Amino acid sequence: MSEQTHPAAPHHLPFFVPGPDGSDALMVVMAIFLIVIVLWVGTLYWKLHSLPERMAHKSQKLQFEIVAVLGLISLFTHMHIFWIAGLLLAMIDLPDFSTPLRTIAGSVERIADAAPQTPQLAPDAGPTGNSGHKSTSNEGVQGHA
Repeated sequence: MSEQTHPAAPHHLPFFVPGPDGSDALMVVMAIFLIVIVLWVGTLYWKLHSLPERMAHKSQKLQFEIVAVLGLISLFTHMHIFWIAGLLLAMIDLPDFSTPLRTIAGSVERIADAAPQTPQLAPDAGPTGNSGHKSTSNEGVQGHA
């Protein structure tokens, strides 16, 4: 009897079956696809995670730093409430109290530097009694002409 050839010839196999040389084209394509998708999802995650910081970047420095710290706490603890708190804080414009207070403090300093010194009475000046000491009843009152 003559030997018959194998009934499943390579040209009849589907494309996803590896060839006789061990090359697997579908595995290579899927490995590249998986690497690209993982990098894309990671980039999307980082952009989403930094959203509160990017929103708070235009606000005050203190508010930006608080939002950044909340984002880091959220990242390292995996507690999403910190990210939500940072997002809400980034969306709210806090009133600027520091600038008016600095202006007031600067004005008060200038007024204090420009104000004339009140004259001090000499120790022997002023009304004295028989004992030679100042009268305690008129110590704080300055005379008016």
